[in-house]
Amino acid sequence: MIVDSHCHLDYPGLAEREAEVIANARAAGLVALLSIGTRRSSWAKTVALAERWPEVWAAVGIHPHHAGEEMLEDPGPLIEAARHPKVVAIGEVGLDFYYDRAPRAAQERSFRLHIEACRQTGLPLVVHTREADDATIAVLEEECRKGPVRGVIHCFSSSRRLAQAALALGFHLGIGGIVTFKRSQELRTIVKEVPLERCLLETDAPYLAPEPHRGKTNEPAFVVHTAKVLAEVKGVTLAEVERVTTEAFFGLFEKAQRCAEAA
Repeated sequence: MIVDSHCHLDYPGLAEREAEVIANARAAGLVALLSIGTRRSSWAKTVALAERWPEVWAAVGIHPHHAGEEMLEDPGPLIEAARHPKVVAIGEVGLDFYYDRAPRAAQERSFRLHIEACRQTGLPLVVHTREADDATIAVLEEECRKGPVRGVIHCFSSSRRLAQAALALGFHLGIGGIVTFKRSQELRTIVKEVPLERCLLETDAPYLAPEPHRGKTNEPAFVVHTAKVLAEVKGVTLAEVERVTTEAFFGLFEKAQRCAEAA
């Protein structure tokens, strides 16, 4: 059994092949997929897709790219959306200083509102961070002092400093296809130091397809390639990676249920 803890099933490249993508995931042994909402205007579509498939769960959030155009006044809309039985997380949200598609002040305000929604709902946070390690650490440390927050640094490909800070706060790290790239030796070195029980497997599909599918449209079934590389990095069996990361997923996203039909 294996899990894809972060994908975008409603995005082009996957949405028009929905049934095929789910069938491929089942054939690859996936028992849960977390489809991530990135715009308030698309939450309903994300949740509706999760309703159609027993092994698919949803997260609702506003990606930092959209923080300027979809700014929330308060965490209320997130809290309301999180009442749906299929919504198991808040996000993705965070800071992206690489593209800077939204004002940084708007990104930070949105980030903090999502964290407050997590505190009020008890759901975990899905964090996006790119070229913003120091600012991300500062926000998370400050907000966690106000009350505990659980979550995952999605698609981790950042510094050892961010990894250590996130782990100290109780966060997990999402390990995606980047770890399979030939140029990612430094990332593999950092990941080797991370306890396996704090790692989550993900694809970020339809983006960042792992080797040997790099450059193609990614899909949840490809998570098995990332799992194999993670097993090599950690010096354990593939079965151990599958078991531990699946347990970590259901331990973090407690609202999600194991799907007997998918298994």
